[in-house]
Amino acid sequence: MLVEVVGGWLSGSLALLADAGHMLTDVAALALAWAGFHFGRRAASTRRTFGYLRLEVLAGFVNALMLLALVIWIAYEAVMRLRAPSTILAGPMFAVALAGLVINLIVFRILHRADTEHVNIQGALIHVLGDLLGSAAAVIAAAVIHFTGWTAIDPILSVLILVLVLRSAMRLLRNSIHILLEGAPADVDIAAMGAHLVASIDGLHCVEHVHVWSITSGKPAATLEAHIKAEADPRAVTRAIKQGLSETFGIAHSTVEIVWDEDGSCALGQDDELAHRHD
Repeated sequence: MLVEVVGGWLSGSLALLADAGHMLTDVAALALAWAGFHFGRRAASTRRTFGYLRLEVLAGFVNALMLLALVIWIAYEAVMRLRAPSTILAGPMFAVALAGLVINLIVFRILHRADTEHVNIQGALIHVLGDLLGSAAAVIAAAVIHFTGWTAIDPILSVLILVLVLRSAMRLLRNSIHILLEGAPADVDIAAMGAHLVASIDGLHCVEHVHVWSITSGKPAATLEAHIKAEADPRAVTRAIKQGLSETFGIAHSTVEIVWDEDGSCALGQDDELAHRHD
């Protein structure tokens, strides 16, 4: 990434700078994953009861905004260069782009030999494929400029690379905002979760005021009211609910409030309906 920044600046290639921006999204993704593990090990306190887990999400939000600013800047530069073409040194541009292509091929080969069924390995392979496309585009642009002198190919291909950057930036922005707004994880269907708990736990009549959110990515939490039958053991029901949330839905942190109703019914009001539709 750093080599492409220097090479793009010296050669005047916008495609190299755009590809460096795409690689920045990969660096940011790895850095955020590392930050999550690093800060996640810090102990919680009475002041920060969840510790520093949300720092990863805040960093992702800021990073997404910076990437969007980068996209706007490169898009503006591309339009300006299409209107007033500038000199581009095809030789240095080709050398840097070819080096990036070779490195990405090596990384792709290493990852492809690993456990490709692992979700993180699959994600890394997708990122590397995007980097391969960006480097290949820069190589093609350098060759076209060298043999034809058509410098417009550089800003045109830089805009195509921006699509990859914009896609990653928007996904990161959308996910970070969703977590900051305490939205339900995408893989959790609250209605199905409540139905499963009621069907699988003896003594549980229904659940209300169900809220599921993520403290940070991959760490969901839940709160709910459990309406139990008169003859049910509240401690046993609570343990069963927590076990079901953990084993079936991956929610290790949950708070369960036991509620007894004289008529044994659950009256869904507006707040409860919103809770069931919470996303």
